[in-house]
Amino acid sequence: MPEFLLGVEVTPDILLLLMAAGFVAGFIDAIAGGGGLITVPVLLIAGANPVTALATNKIQGLFGAATAALSYARGGHVDLRSQWGSALIAFAASILGALLVSVLPVEWIRVILPVLLIGIAIFFATKKGLGDLDRARRLSPALFAGTMVPLCAAYDGLLGPGAGSFYMLAFVSLAGYGILKATAHTKLLNLASNAGALAAFAFVATPWWITGLAMGVAQIAGARLGALMALKVGARLIKPLLVLTSVALAAKLILDML
Repeated sequence: MPEFLLGVEVTPDILLLLMAAGFVAGFIDAIAGGGGLITVPVLLIAGANPVTALATNKIQGLFGAATAALSYARGGHVDLRSQWGSALIAFAASILGALLVSVLPVEWIRVILPVLLIGIAIFFATKKGLGDLDRARRLSPALFAGTMVPLCAAYDGLLGPGAGSFYMLAFVSLAGYGILKATAHTKLLNLASNAGALAAFAFVATPWWITGLAMGVAQIAGARLGALMALKVGARLIKPLLVLTSVALAAKLILDML
């Protein structure tokens, strides 16, 4: 295949590898988040610089998040129309987070992040009573949208890894949602914060647009399969995978620092 058909970004064999990574990432992301753990390293191996890898990851992640959001909505676990206000907040906050990369002490955040992710893993692994049934709400919907949504979205724009885990923790511990419902509500917000971060990256980076779109097609298939499995199995599948991805993200971040 002529290279110009691929946007002069990668060779056909590398593109197939990236699409396979997109499929697996879409599957995992639809269930528990953490798909970037797979796609970002593969993009780096393919020759993308770190900023290009993060920006391209946002392109392909949009497709997986959108597919998962629609799948959960069709399954009756989330009303997407009621989430549009929160999605707009997430979009704006992620743009702000991406623009603050040069201002905030990102290296300190990278040091703290593995500890937070391990804490999330311990919470979901040991907390009793976490299932698909809702529990007592600790924050009103308006307060949740005004505090936790922009915090998680700003982090998604600033760094990204583990954002889905933070959204999940907030929905379960503060909004009182069951595991499956929390997963369903995470996806539209993840889509919005991905879109906001990409909008910011488009001005300061050079994403691999063709590659990202091709990976996005694979993400659709993976996200669809992952969402269907989560809808069938629920918390019995989501909890262990969430624990596993949180620990894996923490381990990768620690190895990167070392």
